[in-house]
Amino acid sequence: MSDQFTPPQATLQFLGAANTVTGSRYLLEIDKRRVLIDCGMFQGYKYLRERNWAAFPVDPATIEMVLLTHAHIDHSGYLPALVKQGFKGKVYCTAASRELCAILLPDSGYLLEEQARYARKKGYSKHANPEPLYTRDDAEACLKYFRAHDFEKPLKIMPGVSARFLRAGHILGAAQISLDIHGRTLHFSGDMGRPNDPLMKPPVPLVQADVLVCESTYGDRVHPEINTQAELAPIISRVAARGGVVVIPAFAVGRAQILMLQIARLQAQGLIPKVPVYLNSPMAIDATEIYRQHHDEHNISEADCRLMTGLATMVHSAEESKTLNMRSGPMIIISASGMATGGRVLHHIEAFGPDPRNAIVLAGYQAGGTRGALLAGGAKSVRMFGREVPINAEVLTLQSFSSHADSNELIAWMRTAQKPPGMTYITHGEPDAADILRGRVKRELGWTCRVPEQLEQVQLFAQTQSN
Repeated sequence: MSDQFTPPQATLQFLGAANTVTGSRYLLEIDKRRVLIDCGMFQGYKYLRERNWAAFPVDPATIEMVLLTHAHIDHSGYLPALVKQGFKGKVYCTAASRELCAILLPDSGYLLEEQARYARKKGYSKHANPEPLYTRDDAEACLKYFRAHDFEKPLKIMPGVSARFLRAGHILGAAQISLDIHGRTLHFSGDMGRPNDPLMKPPVPLVQADVLVCESTYGDRVHPEINTQAELAPIISRVAARGGVVVIPAFAVGRAQILMLQIARLQAQGLIPKVPVYLNSPMAIDATEIYRQHHDEHNISEADCRLMTGLATMVHSAEESKTLNMRSGPMIIISASGMATGGRVLHHIEAFGPDPRNAIVLAGYQAGGTRGALLAGGAKSVRMFGREVPINAEVLTLQSFSSHADSNELIAWMRTAQKPPGMTYITHGEPDAADILRGRVKRELGWTCRVPEQLEQVQLFAQTQSN
């Protein structure tokens, strides 16, 4: 008779992404040694953003390493602050994620500095001398702790504990993370891509997991079956015909690239007029080059890469960006940030939002409390730079460009597991999305499943038994 299995002493604490779609942070403690999975910034509602300024729940100096699923700021953006507060360990991620973080994090620091500087100048902060959460220099300093690791290759974390990065689709470098902890498996979905994404290769099937932590960004909905080109073409044609400007707030990584590719294809096929296209995001410009270097992770051919990169006029300097606002249409401006939380796109919305000839086209998920969510909800004005900016432009939300798996796709991915996890935690979704997915997992798969609370700590593997 085999010896009874003794579960490893491991706890998981949800430091973020619990009943919200931002601030992904999970603290894993094994025999009093600490590992952080993701280290994201909170975005959206003010009460969430204020969490970025709260004392970190544990001393950052006691965390031995960070395992990063991917480069998006809601998963990586708190790393410079963590280092600033004493973290000295290694940050492990895929090679593409490291390259993208080298772009995204300094840009995030720069934007935080700009926001603090502008608030100080205009006097609309409640603080007499507002300071950024971290600076560009802080972000540059944290990059020295990054280490690239290959997909599929085991990474030894401590005796009896290893991790693997598995393809998640979603964006370049995005990974699921599977941890083997003394023979038991803890699996993080990361942000799950789509099985038929036009840009990224599909996520790999769910490996065997004793405990699963799964995202639920679109856990309450199913993406409509709409062709991306068929959705985009009439919008551009309509706005161009009236001499308008199409402003597209776009995430610099992934969304900007697929938008440029589809617009280039539409123009090449004569399905939309050849109006000037501007990519006004230095970060997106650099990210596009990284996509060219990592053909093994995406579906874009060399020819399509050339078509994509040859489409737009690249806007590098702030002066060039300001000049765009003095131009008239027709033209298309793709600019970050994707949820209009900051960046150069705000100035374009300020310049072109009041004119009904123009259009603001939202091309991705808009977290609650962001300007993007307000625009999607039909707001007639948005507050920027300390004042209300009227929105008379046509506002549209694209349905076909999401890089997140929807509810059906998440369930289908879970069905690829050979047997049910002992426990599934649903995270990284707004309350409705997380709870609806939880209900589906319980009803349709028969799995034990729940939505954790912010700062909740759970004992791992205590509910699992050996075969």
